[in-house]
Amino acid sequence: MGVATTYSALAGYCCPPAAAAAACNNNEAFGLVTTVSTKEVGDDAEAVALEHLLAHGLVLVRRNYRVARGPRARGGEIDLIMRERDGTLVFVEVRKRRSSDFGGAAGSVTFAKQRSIVFAAQQFLRHFSTLPPCRFDVVSIEAGRVQWLRAAFDAA
Repeated sequence: MGVATTYSALAGYCCPPAAAAAACNNNEAFGLVTTVSTKEVGDDAEAVALEHLLAHGLVLVRRNYRVARGPRARGGEIDLIMRERDGTLVFVEVRKRRSSDFGGAAGSVTFAKQRSIVFAAQQFLRHFSTLPPCRFDVVSIEAGRVQWLRAAFDAA
């Protein structure tokens, strides 16, 4: 009897089991492009935005602050919470797009997303006895270009 084979949908042909992990799952061997997950793209964009904001004198307070969804509560997430030199808390939404088509990165921060960020900010601010001045910024990254939109929207 011959060697048992396994089918690799990725490769589109059969391989011996021992070679399956090494060869059939090797995208580069078949000239296939390895895709990057949206989480990895988002994490990279946040790192670029953070570096940009730090270079402008802001200080990181918190990354990826999340408020869980409950049975009657909506959830929310804030990509970056920064502090200005004057003490202003800055809640930052980071968006990345390949191009400005369809409204671009900044245009993708919808009213619903703004409400979600405001809700998460309200939950974060509950831990303060005295409320500091706050604002909501957007850092958009399009085709490698970083744009920082200060006071992009309000809580009202």
